Amino acid sequence: MNRRDFMRGVAAGLSVTQVPNLLLADEAEAASPRAWLKNSPFIAVGSWDDMPIFQRRTGGAPTWQEADYRREHSEETVSKLKDVGVTIAIIDFFKGFGLQAEKEHIDLARKLAALCHKYDIRVGLYVGSTIAYETFLLEEPDAEEWFVPDYFGRPVIYDHQTFRKRVYFMHPGYVEYIKRVVRLGVEDLKADMIHFDNTSMQARPAILQHPLAIQDFREYLQNTHSPEELKKRLGFSNVKYVLPPKFDWPLRVIDDPLFQLWTDFRCHQLNRYYGIMKQLIRGLNPAVVIDNNPSSGMSGTNTIWDQGVNYAGLYPQLDISWTEEGDDATVTPEGILVSKIRTYKVGSILGTQILTYTASSGHYGAGEGGRLAMAESMVFNRQSLGMVGGLLDAIDLPAEERDYINFYHQNFENYRDVENLADVAVLYSYATMGFNNDRPAVSFMLATQALIQARVPFDIIFDENLKDLSKYRVLLLADQECLDDEQMGLIRKYVEQGGGLVATEQTSLYTTWRQRRPDFGLKDLLQVKAPAWRGAGRPEEDLKIAPVRNHVGRGRVSYLAAIKPAIEKPPTVRMDSRYWKLPLNWRELIAAVRWAAGDSLSLEVKTPQTLNVVVELMEQKGKNRRLVHLLNYASRQGSTVSNIDVDVELPQGKQIRQVTLLTPDGGKRETVTPKVESGRVRFTVPQLQTYTCAVLELES
Repeated sequence: MNRRDFMRGVAAGLSVTQVPNLLLADEAEAASPRAWLKNSPFIAVGSWDDMPIFQRRTGGAPTWQEADYRREHSEETVSKLKDVGVTIAIIDFFKGFGLQAEKEHIDLARKLAALCHKYDIRVGLYVGSTIAYETFLLEEPDAEEWFVPDYFGRPVIYDHQTFRKRVYFMHPGYVEYIKRVVRLGVEDLKADMIHFDNTSMQARPAILQHPLAIQDFREYLQNTHSPEELKKRLGFSNVKYVLPPKFDWPLRVIDDPLFQLWTDFRCHQLNRYYGIMKQLIRGLNPAVVIDNNPSSGMSGTNTIWDQGVNYAGLYPQLDISWTEEGDDATVTPEGILVSKIRTYKVGSILGTQILTYTASSGHYGAGEGGRLAMAESMVFNRQSLGMVGGLLDAIDLPAEERDYINFYHQNFENYRDVENLADVAVLYSYATMGFNNDRPAVSFMLATQALIQARVPFDIIFDENLKDLSKYRVLLLADQECLDDEQMGLIRKYVEQGGGLVATEQTSLYTTWRQRRPDFGLKDLLQVKAPAWRGAGRPEEDLKIAPVRNHVGRGRVSYLAAIKPAIEKPPTVRMDSRYWKLPLNWRELIAAVRWAAGDSLSLEVKTPQTLNVVVELMEQKGKNRRLVHLLNYASRQGSTVSNIDVDVELPQGKQIRQVTLLTPDGGKRETVTPKVESGRVRFTVPQLQTYTCAVLELES
């Protein structure tokens, strides 16, 4: 079996021997009994930290905490949640103290689940991934074998909560125990969703130092690589004494082949674990939705290296993925537009809904949430308004946030069965983004920031998506340095058939093992000579050249020597929103994208006074409809934008019947008069407060 076939198995969370059945499994999922997730608004509340056993052990709770916990479980509360418009409640179930220790709380959760179902509110059950060993070992003394040993002399625990130990999640004893928990939730409590928490912590470097993980790593190397491949990669083929690397220093690049293989292994094991859970849950009740919490989203963290989280492999095991990245929708005093748009786009391309906090206040509030956060989820996510608070918080939502919930219910037909129309595909290559913590992260985040603020429709794609780029006008490779021969062949084919390509910096200069080539692998397309090699471990120098433009086959190719940060990121730190200010040469980058697209984009939106209006173009093929969503990220500062000119390309053979503007900001609904010329429709949005949706009704 070659590596690409094996990695497809990894993506499905399967063992090597199961890979040939992957396509059949995909076909079986096509007719999904979980259609409720797409056919109704997902408006969530939650409470999973309020159980008294947890609050007593952590300490610091107010005297009224247990009274609130009881009130959360009352019919009065559930009835009020229904009135608010809540459609799902994620409630406490298993925190890791043990099924006997938590029995009283599980009994209450069972009653609360029944109440929610009485009011047509679906139920998600919380399943933690830590073990509160003080009580758990009284029930399961053999569980001590699951715990991860000290790492550099320090216990592997949850944050500062010393009683919550971390486990090797693929230990057979732990897997079987969690299966018991899941069966109880699905069969007894009749869960509609199982929420697995702390995914971002499960495959971190310290966890895979467990003795069984070391054994599994050696077996993984033998199963995925022939002796000849191992010798070529490591210099030897007998891995009997190989150990996972231990390190306590920041890494700029991951060149060590064992570090790279260990990263692959950590991602593989996490995918396998959730593949096992998926197989179990689908067998118990295929209508139950699977949800977990990788936490970081697409926010500038190298999740592949730091957390063993490869979204392209993990998301196929899930229906919903959480993000707790922060990045609340706003414009900062430094002029940085902050959003979760990238995270939502990753969920969209991989078919996974994203769930995050969108409330403005309360225990589970985002702090900077509210109307704009709700609108952002409504637009860029799929069928979700996010989590609007805790069970008690949601009852007292501000009137303006209730207006957004009501708007979403009333206009939900405009948000289901949609597909975003993207002109540009931005590649997030596994080897590039996993094995370099600096320049590619900077370039990727700033390139997508430029597309967001220049209002260019785009998708974020992964290695597998290179096989079909037919829907895109441009492929953007923002310093995607590590590409293999097959990937480069697919890119060449795309360009030769008429696709546009924009590449920056060191794109294609390295193999997927991060070995430096003598010249760009895509030199025939870029028609640029690579900088001289400075030696192993030394950063590459940018070429001192102006942007290059070439016609290759039927396509267009542009090369930019650099995406220039406005705020420099220090080496090895994550590329978080502090550094997302538009790059200094963003206009140059966008000009290259437009040229590569043949100077024609599906959507043009002109707001001369601001770069803080963001748009998304979508279609509903079944309803003969296109939708233009407009969000004002400066609305929190009281900014209102007037007279926005919108220009949309019409599908071939279609005419415009009507353009209607919808907004939850005051609830005004109005029809505007469009102009049609040269296959495009133009109209003006008179005023944008926070969010407006333009519904374009088409006809043949």
